[in-house]
Amino acid sequence: MAELNAREREALESYRRYVAQRELCVTGEAPWSTIGAWFTEGAVFVDPAWGRVQGRDEITRYLDHSMAGFQGWTFPEEWTMVDGDRLVTYWWNRLPGSRADGSHYQAPAFSLLHHAGDGLFDYELDVLNIAEIGELIGESAWTPGPGMAIPGPHPDRNITPPRLASP
Repeated sequence: MAELNAREREALESYRRYVAQRELCVTGEAPWSTIGAWFTEGAVFVDPAWGRVQGRDEITRYLDHSMAGFQGWTFPEEWTMVDGDRLVTYWWNRLPGSRADGSHYQAPAFSLLHHAGDGLFDYELDVLNIAEIGELIGESAWTPGPGMAIPGPHPDRNITPPRLASP
């Protein structure tokens, strides 16, 4: 395995701090909106259910709104790799509880992020199978907590990173 260069080390360390903050959100020690601090002013976040969210302020509002009611869910990382300014991470959407055999109710997911420097990201694309999540919810009999919202009709599915979008 090749050694990471300085830019890659910075991207990976920024991501590790992002994940540490996310863990505080999972445990209820911090609001989800605090993750907004890891994004640039013009960043784009693309969620598989909610679609495209653009701008740090919108991302910050979206995080609190979209994660309400998901108490007990966790998002453990399997692996993360970095190539230049790009990171790809494989993680789980893990619901509370477990099956009779002890296995988790969980579905795999991938995220692609672009590190813009100064510890900030200007792009995140989360990819997962929403149908599988629905099946797990049914199988586990999980029920949402207070305040859970659902995406509206016709979310923006444009996945173009901000640096590639036309002005």
